[in-house]
Amino acid sequence: MNRLKIFLVQNSTFVALLALVAFFATANPRFLSFGNAQTILLQIAELGLIALPLAFLVMAGTLDLSVGSVASLAAILSALTINETGNIVLGLVAGVGMGIVAGLLNGILIAYLRMNALVITLGFLSVWGGMALFLTNGATVSGLPEAFTSIGTMALGPVSLQVIILLLVTFAAWCMLNRWAVGRNVLAIGGNSRAAHLMGINVPRTRLFLFVLTSVMAALAGMLLTAKLHSAPPTVGSGMEIQALTVVLLGGVALEGGAGRISGVIAGLLFVGVLRNGLVIMGVSQFLQTILIGATLVAAVVLDGSVQRLLKQAWNKVGVAEAKPARVSSR
Repeated sequence: MNRLKIFLVQNSTFVALLALVAFFATANPRFLSFGNAQTILLQIAELGLIALPLAFLVMAGTLDLSVGSVASLAAILSALTINETGNIVLGLVAGVGMGIVAGLLNGILIAYLRMNALVITLGFLSVWGGMALFLTNGATVSGLPEAFTSIGTMALGPVSLQVIILLLVTFAAWCMLNRWAVGRNVLAIGGNSRAAHLMGINVPRTRLFLFVLTSVMAALAGMLLTAKLHSAPPTVGSGMEIQALTVVLLGGVALEGGAGRISGVIAGLLFVGVLRNGLVIMGVSQFLQTILIGATLVAAVVLDGSVQRLLKQAWNKVGVAEAKPARVSSR
């Protein structure tokens, strides 16, 4: 019974996702159509590119709330460079370069100088977002060449390029966490950074790498959104940091670090995507959608503490139950 409880607690997001799908399917049969499933995946692709690396940061006991503004500024710099030079490669380099700079600044200040991650990344959220507005005077950058905007409509059969990229990144993230040494290091750092240091793990360097990776992926997400929209609004990534954090926490990644699964993050991503899509189909106001996404984040934080507590209690009971026969047989 305790093992069943552990399984249900660990997979609570999957259970909630199935319940949400059943609810929206009952409310509107069109929800279960193949076309709508494609729409959901296309809508969450860029968010997933940010949420997956952010999950590693949270597993490592830190976080980055500047990713939405990084996506916005990278999109603007990329679009402006493409329009000025006519060179798409230079535009992509400008966007990725901005992501590298943002990640390095976060990593140096937080990982090496040990400044508060919440304060630093909230500060950069304002800095990068303000720079995107300043460079454009608040206007949308348009007139992008078709060679660039066509990236937003590329597909392999019925699967769009963005979804293919998300699948590849998901596979790489799973390998990173479950097969590569960096994944074990991340969990060790999040569980106890002091003990990880004593084990020989370079804690600052690992966190610096994660900050750069997260910012670069946020920059890529911003540029893909620009190609999809055929323009670059200076607020294109606005709010994505909250949505990405919601996905991560819904996915069962422990807020204090040291625990998490890629499958859980994908379940959280699908939950947010299904919720947003279902509300649109039901004609719910966009303002109410924002309220519900925020409420989901609050619920995810509350659920995170409850899940960790329940798991500890359940595992303790399993340990006691399995230890009893050994004690009996030894007498």
